[in-house]
Amino acid sequence: MMHTDPSFRWLARRLLTVAEPLDEDEYLRFAVLPQPDDSIATASVTAQSARVIIGDEDRSVLSVMTQALRNAGFECESFTTGQAVLTALKQRGAEVVIVSMSLSGIGGFDLMAQVKTKWPDVAVVLVASEPSVDNAVAAMRQGAFDLLSKPIGEAELCESVTRAVEMGSLKRENRRLRQALDLASSAAGFIAESASSKALVAIVRRVAPARSPTLLEGESGTGKELVARMLHYWSKRADGPFIAVNCKAFADGVVESELFGHEKGSFTGAIAARAGVFERASGGTLFLDEIAEAGPDFQAKLLRVLEDGEVLRVGASKPRKVDVRILAATNRVLRKEVASGRFRADLFFRLNVIPIRILPLRERHDDILPLAHHFLAFHSAELGRPLSLATEAERLLQEYSWPGNVRELENVVERAVVMSGAEVLGPEAFALDNLDIGEGSAEAGEQTVAGTLQECLDRAAAVRIRRALAAAGGNRVEAASALGVDRTTLYRLMRKLGLQEAAGAPHTESGEDVA
Repeated sequence: MMHTDPSFRWLARRLLTVAEPLDEDEYLRFAVLPQPDDSIATASVTAQSARVIIGDEDRSVLSVMTQALRNAGFECESFTTGQAVLTALKQRGAEVVIVSMSLSGIGGFDLMAQVKTKWPDVAVVLVASEPSVDNAVAAMRQGAFDLLSKPIGEAELCESVTRAVEMGSLKRENRRLRQALDLASSAAGFIAESASSKALVAIVRRVAPARSPTLLEGESGTGKELVARMLHYWSKRADGPFIAVNCKAFADGVVESELFGHEKGSFTGAIAARAGVFERASGGTLFLDEIAEAGPDFQAKLLRVLEDGEVLRVGASKPRKVDVRILAATNRVLRKEVASGRFRADLFFRLNVIPIRILPLRERHDDILPLAHHFLAFHSAELGRPLSLATEAERLLQEYSWPGNVRELENVVERAVVMSGAEVLGPEAFALDNLDIGEGSAEAGEQTVAGTLQECLDRAAAVRIRRALAAAGGNRVEAASALGVDRTTLYRLMRKLGLQEAAGAPHTESGEDVA
């Protein structure tokens, strides 16, 4: 039986959606397909430059489909083998691939699997002589955009390809809008109440439209990546990708492949060619965090990219052009790294075209409370509990030196929101008075902290819990009430901090101490 009616494809999709929920791609496919009552109209092509590659073993079918699509305004190529389809797709690209399920060499399902793996944004339309509901459902599950049956009407063919092109455009626009929303949210989340922060925002706005490499220097936790996202959001590249990588996170053996990409078979495990972050960021912004941690080999290659605008994949013989704005960040003083011989001077001068210094939070005193209220509103909204800060708590937050900067402030506020049972957070909710914080080194611009931030917070919490238990005579229910947490939370914290015996006396579940 020939299934040329669109209701056949509609039925396949309905059967699929009964089995499991629609994901984003399936939803888009579902949303743009005609309903059973829709008539098939002649396609009105909206993307005249869209390319289509057709693979079919029947040359007469190829000729008919190719001519129909070219008449509709598509750029079209046709082949009789699956390998030829893959070669053309690799060399020239396409928005849509139409393949026969009985194609010579590589069958339709196998070819589709390769296309979806290597080029996930390419829509695949399968063609079958006598499709069944079972193979229609299988085709949709494996990623086919559509399943057409022979003989294919010209209007049906053009309609299917047009919708596939429109879906691809919709997906790309959806990604662009999501990224723009993320970047806009990041920019809106930058609190600038102090004079220095307002000056920083003014500098960012002024230099954002430039393509020049920019070096962001500042202590850990000051918001360097947030500033980088603002630079991208306010630039002419805002529609392009923003890709952030941490140079410290890559092992020596994979850093070159991750950053510059590799060709298939260039090393053990390279089963397919892969673009590096420079290629993926082309047309947008690449943010290299912890740039001072980059090794000598990577520094030399990065310098070459900055000078030539080209990257050489591992195992490749020819470089590829990239158009990327480089933003680099470090929590070290890079001039000192150059003086010590740990960082190349020529690369430093290349990156330091526009230097931006982000001050630590202790030097942006007027930002502390606005940031604290911002984080409090965010984290309390997640728990569905509107909370506020007591005046004494605000004073404590302002007086603290914040060696971990904005990141530490958010962690402390989140911790207080989760642990406190009160609607108004007092000083005791933050446990800042017992943190083991030493005096900072003015030369290094950093604080001396005994242990990690989490270790400091845990020590402070342990001291506070011990004091509460001592004041309550070992009664854990009473101590939990004094700490502003429930009994279960107190028990969990005591186990985590090794304070099971801290009460000094046994207790009952009712909270009454026993001899």
